[in-house]
Amino acid sequence: MLDFDMLGLAPTLNAALKRAGLTEPTPIQNQAIPLAMDGHDVLGLAQTGTGKTLAFGLPLINTLLDQPGKPKPKTVKALILAPTRELVNQIADNLRPLTEGSKIFVATVVGGQSINRQIGVLARGVDVLVATPGRLIDLMDRGSVDLSQTRHLVLDEADQMLDLGFIHALRRIAPKLGTPRQTMLFSATMPKQMEELSRAYLNNPRRVQVSPPGKAADKITQSVHFVEKPGKPGKLREILSRDPDALTLVFSRTKHGAEKLMKGLVADGYNAASIHGNKSQGQRDRAIKAFREGSITTLVATDVAARGIDIPGVSYVINYDLPEVPDNYVHRIGRTARAGREGEAIAFCSTEEADLLHQIQKLMKIEVPVASGDSPLENGAPGRSRKPSNRRGGGGGGGGQHKRGGGKPQGQKSKGGKPEAANADGANGNRRRRSRGRRRAA
Repeated sequence: MLDFDMLGLAPTLNAALKRAGLTEPTPIQNQAIPLAMDGHDVLGLAQTGTGKTLAFGLPLINTLLDQPGKPKPKTVKALILAPTRELVNQIADNLRPLTEGSKIFVATVVGGQSINRQIGVLARGVDVLVATPGRLIDLMDRGSVDLSQTRHLVLDEADQMLDLGFIHALRRIAPKLGTPRQTMLFSATMPKQMEELSRAYLNNPRRVQVSPPGKAADKITQSVHFVEKPGKPGKLREILSRDPDALTLVFSRTKHGAEKLMKGLVADGYNAASIHGNKSQGQRDRAIKAFREGSITTLVATDVAARGIDIPGVSYVINYDLPEVPDNYVHRIGRTARAGREGEAIAFCSTEEADLLHQIQKLMKIEVPVASGDSPLENGAPGRSRKPSNRRGGGGGGGGQHKRGGGKPQGQKSKGGKPEAANADGANGNRRRRSRGRRRAA
């Protein structure tokens, strides 16, 4: 594999990468960086935890280093859009060390923070602006930002932006950008709407794909416990008690369910916290910080957090409720086995969730090995789990016996995720109601 210093990056960037202990690019970085540095539009598809931020961040900063002069007041040279506050902050945290000692200024604008302070920052001009679409539109409406000089656009986690209704915001933002411009779109999945988005906003893009859409990381061991709803709390406690010091992320389908589940765990003596759409920004930040540092070992979350949590030390992801959208299963379990580590993804499936499991297995083209319980799927039904597989990632885990291990992982930087322009939990609820309506009509 190539080293970073063989990609033609500026010496200051190579020095920053070495300070961070980064020498070899990941597959998505290895393929995307040369194309982006040559000025091509890029459509990047890769599972979560593969280093997409540097795949677009390095060539972007490298290009800006070659451009003379500072940005004019209120103007922005490069715009990165992300669907959640925490993901915006995570991107900025990854880019700022690369710009130390240079003229490049990276700024963020998100909801939940002082808009007047953000107006003051933008007034000086910004090289790289990382933003949520909702707050950016607020600033545009106030005349506080001028995007006419923006020649670089990055859409990160674009599929989630589609899921959360951000396409309408993008349609307002894109016409205000300068032309010609370079656009890079990165995503973990490739739904049909993404093809339409790429045709609308990318010019003859080069497609980079390092794993098939819907495929989990190779080092994730998967399993499913068939358990009815009343038995889920006991099964969760049984699993958590096997390795109480390991960082475990538990996904609940609703905000109310996540909060109730967290309070029950705390009452039983577990070090648990929750993050969801009803939590304030400060509450989410404190919960994630405690989880990263290990003082909280169990974090209960809704899909609001599925894309943003970047903690290599997460050993286990437990799908307490299966997601209504199969792609979200891939994003959830992608919170473990990050940065080259191994991880375990455990799913609970009740009788009423059998069809959801079938859809997940159909998307991933696997059968998740059964750890316990009897499958509610009828004999011969598509997607029915039969014999456990010894394959990791795409084929699942090591069968019915799983040992939760790994000790207490070292904490890393983490970010969760709350939508800016839409509430993810509410959006999922609306999507479920529409889906039920379609099934009844059929």
